[in-house]
Amino acid sequence: MPTMNKLAPFLWFNDNAEEAAEFYLSVFPHARKINEVRSKGVGPWPAGKIATITIDLEGQEMVFLNGGPAQQLTPAISFFVRCDSQQEIDTYWDKLMEGGGKPMACSWLIDRFGLCWQIVPRNIDELINHPKAMEAMMTMIKLDVATLEAAAREN
Repeated sequence: MPTMNKLAPFLWFNDNAEEAAEFYLSVFPHARKINEVRSKGVGPWPAGKIATITIDLEGQEMVFLNGGPAQQLTPAISFFVRCDSQQEIDTYWDKLMEGGGKPMACSWLIDRFGLCWQIVPRNIDELINHPKAMEAMMTMIKLDVATLEAAAREN
């Protein structure tokens, strides 16, 4: 049995947890499926349907539930992806936007499954500690690292 983290996000999807998991496994290079629980025809799921699926994305274990339409994902919970280059920011941004994602302000996006992400440079805290860089970020949708760095150098 694979080792599982003591603490992991447990995310409620309507009925597409398996599709979402497969999508995220394709987006992140260090990702793997850990476990799945398929219904035996007991409970709210038809026999063979995924009840939960557990994946690991870049070392972060996540559990997805096919919970039905009673609860929706919300931007109040998001995943922060720290990137080492503008190219990496662009790659994650583009992949997570595929199939109907929606951009938001200041590096945020909502993917086609309704999960919210923030795609940022690894040193975002250091950059936005400079007021001009914070001002620059507030005008952006997808972050432009060169612009943020130039603004951080201004007095």
